[in-house]
Amino acid sequence: MTRICRFSFVVLPNIPANAKWAQNGVTVAGGNEKGSSTNQLDNPLGIFVDEDLTIVIADPSNNRIIQWKKDDTTGQIVAGGNGQGNQLDQLNDPTDVLVDKETDSFIICDPRNQRVVRWSRHSSTTQGEILIDNIVCWGLAMDEQRYLYVSDVVNHEVRRYKLGDTNGILVAGGNGLGADLNQFNEPKYLFVDRQQNVYVSDWNNQRVMKWSKDAKDGIVIAGGQGQGTDLAQFSFPQGLFVDTLGTLYVADQWNDRVMRWPQGTSQGTVILGGSGFGPEANKTSDPTGLSFDRQGNLYVVDHYNHRVQRFSLE
Repeated sequence: MTRICRFSFVVLPNIPANAKWAQNGVTVAGGNEKGSSTNQLDNPLGIFVDEDLTIVIADPSNNRIIQWKKDDTTGQIVAGGNGQGNQLDQLNDPTDVLVDKETDSFIICDPRNQRVVRWSRHSSTTQGEILIDNIVCWGLAMDEQRYLYVSDVVNHEVRRYKLGDTNGILVAGGNGLGADLNQFNEPKYLFVDRQQNVYVSDWNNQRVMKWSKDAKDGIVIAGGQGQGTDLAQFSFPQGLFVDTLGTLYVADQWNDRVMRWPQGTSQGTVILGGSGFGPEANKTSDPTGLSFDRQGNLYVVDHYNHRVQRFSLE
């Protein structure tokens, strides 16, 4: 059994330290080759799994956000899908999405339009509104106080925003491109815990960083040993998740695997994939987004297989 903590508007299972997952995934979104139909995805990236097991996916090459309800065979376009562009009814290569329960809306990274936008979840919605402008964002997270955290891959920083504030407060990085402990090299996805610690996949530095609240420097909690296939290394880390034990889970993109790093360890273990690139049920090809549901089942965005796979907790 898993104990549930709910914060950051995600359901957070307490996963046993020795947990194992089925090695064959079940396709729960896409998987019908690359395309733009509502039963297809095209190089998907970020993911949000809602409490009712609705999966919300950033589908960048289709310039849309699409959601798949539990057991559906087709998705529903909930934002964008009106061609590539910068109008309020359009998106341009969205990279991440989350659900804000308070306003019943989607918050979306729209980097090529240099903005973060919000779209109501109401079925009558035809366009979004700009929350933050002039930012090449990539990843999003929200804490219990409903502060929004956004990574910026051009300024190599993470900022925290009170909704309605367009400037934000620097909480990580912001010291230019680099590999020092106060720097990033293309920060991608984010996770924020209940103490407002910020976890960042530092993509081009091959590491995951943890920044405590009000810290001037981060600490390396995984990777940081150069690009490679060893258990202490990553090859471009992407989506990440931290459970109630402080265990880190990371989509290790170019190594085609998902890794688990218990708190305080110097190397991780491979929990999924790692057997090469391919379309089989036990493989992931360039995994990007990553999340869990309330039962501890793992959802992986299988980027080059144009699908989302669910791996059941055993």
